[in-house]
Amino acid sequence: MISVQNLKKSYQKIQVLNIENLEIPKGESFGLVGNNGAGKTTFFSLLLDLIQPSSGHIKNNEILVHESEDWKPFTSAFIDESFLIGYLTAEEYFYFIGELRGVSQADVDALLVEFEDFFHNEILGKKKYLRDLSKGNQKKVGIVAALIGAPDVVILDEPFANLDPTTQIRLKQIIKNLAKNNGVTVLVSSHDLMHVTEVCERIVVLDKGDVIKDIQTNDATLKELEAYFAN
Repeated sequence: MISVQNLKKSYQKIQVLNIENLEIPKGESFGLVGNNGAGKTTFFSLLLDLIQPSSGHIKNNEILVHESEDWKPFTSAFIDESFLIGYLTAEEYFYFIGELRGVSQADVDALLVEFEDFFHNEILGKKKYLRDLSKGNQKKVGIVAALIGAPDVVILDEPFANLDPTTQIRLKQIIKNLAKNNGVTVLVSSHDLMHVTEVCERIVVLDKGDVIKDIQTNDATLKELEAYFAN
């Protein structure tokens, strides 16, 4: 589904990402971990064509991401609050995303019903602008909006941050269901090793832009990651 070849990104001759080869098959729940400055957000930004690679390329379903926009109809993401439109209410934003993806308001409403327990009655029907919601509730809106239109690829940067424990547990169920039951390729970056180990069947560790580990998740993965980051 996603193929990375000789991907490099540098700023003023300082290399921040260097991935020689990486293949992420369709339907895989893929985790990306690393300390600040490891290159996680840079990789996601390249994957979404928000920045250009210094060299190399990413293919999404055989489409060169930096040369064509044909990957956009089946790919969605929530990276941070900049993806939101602050002067819209949650409902207005969901309908706006639905319109972009060719989804009717009725179908958007049907999707939102599935996430009532995720919203905790704090978002819909409140007549609040997105800019006035808490960071956690803004994140909930962004994550659910990324699911409108049944995308084949969903990219979530630090999705567990600012969420309360109940919502984190529900989000883990959502991510697992996307990959296991719907064949969605889900990419998650997180500083929380426990959460990412629970939801991702494969985890890649980045350090200063380089791939240090590429692990198929098993019962020993969390301890392996903790040992690595403890050194």
